[in-house]
Amino acid sequence: MTISMDARALLIESVEQGLADGSLELGAAVRRLRTEVTGLHQSQFARMCKISVRTLVHIEHGDGNPTLKSLNAVFRPFGLQMGVIKVRRNRP
Repeated sequence: MTISMDARALLIESVEQGLADGSLELGAAVRRLRTEVTGLHQSQFARMCKISVRTLVHIEHGDGNPTLKSLNAVFRPFGLQMGVIKVRRNRP
């Protein structure tokens, strides 16, 4: 799978925005980045990130309670890391 640098940047930005505004769940974001940016299978991506396949599967399915270290490991290849953002409250 080949993706241009511009398309890669737009996709990563889209995922960042989806996570920030709550329209994209963490697991879906990881899966989207893995499949659309890298084109790697879970086993290949897990090996690259130095986490177990089981951990990656749990993250992508929103199961369990992943560590910050594991989450940063899967986001690092895309120039991302976990962080704190201000909660946006919808006002009536």
